Amino acid sequence: MSSDQDHLQETDTEERFEFKKEEKSAVRSDKGLTEEVVRLISEDKDEPEWMLERRLRAFRQYEEMPMPSGWPGMPDLSGLDVEEIVPYIRPDVDKREGADDWEDLPDEIQDTFEKLGIPEAERKALSGVGAQYESEVVYQNMQEQWEEKGVIFCNMDEAVQEHEELVKEHFMTNCVPPSDNKFAALHGAVWSGGSFVYVPEDVTVEMPVQAYFRMNSEGMGQFEHTLIIAEPGSEVHYIEGCSAPKYGTHNLHSGGVEVFVKEDAHVQYSTVQNWSKNTYNLNTKRAIAEKGGTMEWISGSMGSKATMLYPSTILKGRGATDNHITIAFAGEGQDIDTGAKVYHNAPDTKSTVESKSIAKDGGRTNYRGLVQIADGAENSSTAVECDALMFDNESTSDTMPYMEIEESKVNVAHEATVGKIGDEDIFYLQSRGLDDDDAKQMIVSGFIEPITEELPIEYAVELNRLIELEMEGSLG
Repeated sequence: MSSDQDHLQETDTEERFEFKKEEKSAVRSDKGLTEEVVRLISEDKDEPEWMLERRLRAFRQYEEMPMPSGWPGMPDLSGLDVEEIVPYIRPDVDKREGADDWEDLPDEIQDTFEKLGIPEAERKALSGVGAQYESEVVYQNMQEQWEEKGVIFCNMDEAVQEHEELVKEHFMTNCVPPSDNKFAALHGAVWSGGSFVYVPEDVTVEMPVQAYFRMNSEGMGQFEHTLIIAEPGSEVHYIEGCSAPKYGTHNLHSGGVEVFVKEDAHVQYSTVQNWSKNTYNLNTKRAIAEKGGTMEWISGSMGSKATMLYPSTILKGRGATDNHITIAFAGEGQDIDTGAKVYHNAPDTKSTVESKSIAKDGGRTNYRGLVQIADGAENSSTAVECDALMFDNESTSDTMPYMEIEESKVNVAHEATVGKIGDEDIFYLQSRGLDDDDAKQMIVSGFIEPITEELPIEYAVELNRLIELEMEGSLG
């Protein structure tokens, strides 16, 4: 094992995620969602008029749309009161555009990201890093070699000002419009921060770029927006990390992600989300893949009170491909509802979905997915595989796959397995010298290995450690 891996395993992961900092804000909005709050956010960012208009239009749509309801087995959102959420907190930092040197950040923010290991990861394995604290990106940096090739990696607030036409064309227009759902409309009204990634034609960014989103304050909402544009023949891997400490009141995370995969481009989007057990995690993520384009989603979700997360891909061009790999972990009092949506709108398109879920201490996981193959999308194929592992009789794992097939010349496959950790498996491993906890951890590690092997080693180690802490009941 390398020294880097040794260091990561020795790190006190629980301490890294559970610490809290005293809030020090330059601007803090009132609780709830009102037109005054929307205008305050836009004014504080000095946005162009068209962005304010889009925010206000999204706000009106939010007011008119009902809360999600009537879905079979959907998580209970009755404890979420948006009127008690603070949607905008700008941290007190000197540089609004984000510092490009960690030393330029206030000590408490610098210490936060040092504990999370972000500067170390940047030095060793990343092409660029963005770090968001509360509602604003506080650090942003990109290696010079990629900037020279025309790659853009900046925060969304800067992109609105510096790359206005690209943002105006792609931001919440035909990928994730505010009309998609109530929380997409909420996001469109109060979004703040996030990442903008642009990769020119035929450029391959050989090391991942990463953004990390830290929600520190009690009772706040975080609404970062990520916009990725991969021009024809380009390739990029974007990694997203998220975390928050536990408080007595509810927090809300409602991010938005839009990915445009142009002809023969390849985008991988990996995320490890470790929210606290007082956080509602309600996101909208979507990609559009054109002819020959490949989109990959790799998602790990745990820690929140309730999660509703279903990354979706529209396979728009002939030969486009989509791959989803997801893992969900639910412990006591948690309802983790995740899945994938794929729309085959062109011939010769292909999708695969692999879902792994783990439930213990009465927690609930659910795979909720949709595969739609349109009339005329002949010679398309899809394969969905869902595997669930439960620790006890009180835990629940459900599978709700929906298939809408309107074309006859296709190949469709689905399989699902649900299993419980058996006493005989534990006994066998104990006979080999492992104690009960280590035996269970080994079984879980083997269960999720097909997913962790797709992640860079630093994040695979971190994901395994997070799940180990969840099994111990040590987080959030």
